[in-house]
Amino acid sequence: MIQVSGLSKHYRIVKKKPGLTGAIKGLFHREYEVKKAVDDISLLIRPGEMVGYIGANGAGKSTTIKMLCGILTPSSGNVTVNGVIPYKERKENAKNIGAVFGQRSQLFWDIAVLESYDLLKHIYEIPEHEYQETIKIFTEVLQLEPLLNIPVRQLSLGQKMRCELAAAFLHNPPVVFLDEPTIGLDVTVKVRIREFIKKMNQAKGTTVILTTHDMQDIEEICNRIIIIDEGKILYDGSVQSIKDHFGNKRVIHFELDSEAPFQLPESLMHKVDFSCGEDGTISASFSNNVITAADVITEVMKEYRIRDLTIADPKIETIVQEIYERGI
Repeated sequence: MIQVSGLSKHYRIVKKKPGLTGAIKGLFHREYEVKKAVDDISLLIRPGEMVGYIGANGAGKSTTIKMLCGILTPSSGNVTVNGVIPYKERKENAKNIGAVFGQRSQLFWDIAVLESYDLLKHIYEIPEHEYQETIKIFTEVLQLEPLLNIPVRQLSLGQKMRCELAAAFLHNPPVVFLDEPTIGLDVTVKVRIREFIKKMNQAKGTTVILTTHDMQDIEEICNRIIIIDEGKILYDGSVQSIKDHFGNKRVIHFELDSEAPFQLPESLMHKVDFSCGEDGTISASFSNNVITAADVITEVMKEYRIRDLTIADPKIETIVQEIYERGI
């Protein structure tokens, strides 16, 4: 579905010196620096894949997405989306893709949502019977019925994002780019959006590229993750694989049957990090490479009576943070 080879995007940025003197000097002699927003990346995405494309602010995520959408022209490299070169065949590429940018709207601000959909029907030349059937499904899954006759400008952020998502999938595109689709939304709306994306992938085989800072989105929607930093790909593989390879940390939460202050058992010194929560719960963080969960539990039981305990797997956001700090 998507083939990228040696893709780069570089910008020349003027280096401005402070003050009036610097401004005058800049008129006669300008200095430039090259910003490598995307630096020689290659990837292959197959039809029907759900891929999380993540990185810190300024890592190059949105620049990559904009090149795949045909908005930006690459500095070098080759890219095709569904057999089309995005920046050369922009109209053809626009027919094949859907896009949701968290900070941008594709709906028409002053008219009702349903009228926006009707305009998009004509833009994408969607057959009437297919359009009516799609609207019916989307209205049910995303609970859009109360929103269809309201002008877009009067919708809340969560309501607008549900409508934006429906607009992106309206013409049944083979690939959809979602750039921060759940930013600023409450938990209920996030759950509904995640379920809708998964349902569209299962029903239509839609390829989904998701960029987000919400790691819960990645864990629940995507089966593959690509991590980018400073324009270069750090990791490309399955979500489970990254947990298996980098997620050797575990956390055990203890509820102790004792009101006495907790003291770290000497046998666990330098092996386990303990912290105490506001509710009195004791959390033990450790690496499987150093000590096992069974040994931690055994040593704590020697000193205290345990009322309850839970063992938590590492969160994907913790692993990603560690990759950024220590490298792959």
